[in-house]
Amino acid sequence: MNKHMDMGSFIIAIITFGLFMAALFTKGLTHDLFLETGVFLVSVKIIMMAYKNSLSVARLEEKLNKILDKLEKPDKLE
Repeated sequence: MNKHMDMGSFIIAIITFGLFMAALFTKGLTHDLFLETGVFLVSVKIIMMAYKNSLSVARLEEKLNKILDKLEKPDKLE
């Protein structure tokens, strides 16, 4: 989809938000809304953690590729 969110995370976010809105309209502004809000926020947090994890993996791959390049070409050591 794009570099910030994969298709699975996007679909989960849309479904979770849709269910949150449905609960808001069916239950109204009651005590149960806090539970629904908590579930929604946990889903958002998991998606944010997955994004940060993918950024970390990309940085590690880049560093490992640099190390591999230096190991394959020892005459270019700096």
